Amino acid sequence: MKCFTANPNEPDYFMTSLLQVRYLRTFLRLLWKGNWFIQEKSCKILSMIVSARSKNQGGVKANGEASNSKTQLTTIDYVLKGLVEWLCAQLKNPSHPSRGIPTAITCLATLLKEPVARSLFVQADGVKLLIPLISPASTQQSIQLLYETCLCVWLLSYYEPAIEYLATSRTLQRLIEVVKGSTKEKVVRVVILTLRNLLPKGTFGAQMVELGLPQIVQSLKAQAWSDEDLLEALNQLEDGLKANIKKMSSFDKYKQEVLLGHLDWSPMHKDSIFWRENITKFEENDFQILRVLITILDTSGDPRALAVACFDLSQFIQYHPAGRVIVTDLKAKERVMKLMNHENPEVTKNALLCIQRLFLGAKYASFLQA
Repeated sequence: MKCFTANPNEPDYFMTSLLQVRYLRTFLRLLWKGNWFIQEKSCKILSMIVSARSKNQGGVKANGEASNSKTQLTTIDYVLKGLVEWLCAQLKNPSHPSRGIPTAITCLATLLKEPVARSLFVQADGVKLLIPLISPASTQQSIQLLYETCLCVWLLSYYEPAIEYLATSRTLQRLIEVVKGSTKEKVVRVVILTLRNLLPKGTFGAQMVELGLPQIVQSLKAQAWSDEDLLEALNQLEDGLKANIKKMSSFDKYKQEVLLGHLDWSPMHKDSIFWRENITKFEENDFQILRVLITILDTSGDPRALAVACFDLSQFIQYHPAGRVIVTDLKAKERVMKLMNHENPEVTKNALLCIQRLFLGAKYASFLQA
């Protein structure tokens, strides 16, 4: 079609524009009225036409501003809006059981390169439709779908309104699950590039640290990747995560240590100021940190982690006004008592301390030393 490369100064330019309007509107109508074969071809043709148009002649420039041609602006905007709506409809209720969603994602991966398409997609509430598709894949077909879905999310990570939605969904958790289990280089690359974009936005950095991304990045860096962009992105992501960890409060660091199960005798465990200042934060999320400490007692095979977990429970008992009651209600006493016969003396010592503080209560607990 000449209409996307025509020179406005040529005599037949106006006629070419009229043909453009007719062709585009025809393809748009076929999306909703044709059978699947016609819908798929129309979708792909429209996507190619819209994405391949000249930046200065195609109705909307790369920065989203209108071109000089009012006719083309109206046509492209109308067609693009209709196309995005059809793609979202396919993600909700595909016309074809196996081809509907992959076709829609392939076209979106092309269209979302344009800022105006990102805007229309967010307005159509399309971002939430991508999230369920972000999950580990095994077959070649599902890997390609996963890659193109992650490519769409990467493109959306350059658009602030889309980032706001990504921050309130499980997108980050799903991306990390994918990158942790994927061996396909192109999938790992696009996910790492997306995480790198999201890192400085809002609370994404802190969430990434809590979800254990620093350890995952270290593991990925140890693998043999041929893509230089991926290696560079991994280094940048690692540096950014380290900077976020430095900014975290002492309780954030403690929480990170507990959630990852990597307990060690860092200074905060025996720091009375830390416990006095942060004791109420242990109540967050229905005593999540205490529950994880108790889970460590049941599942960890690391004597150091077991010893530290016992000691931290004893610290909570000492510094929280209702520490004894809460720890008892969470059924930690039985777990700790089992460890009093542990073969490691460090574990035995701290299990005994925890039980002493649990039985003696806060009035006498301060007289007991680790």
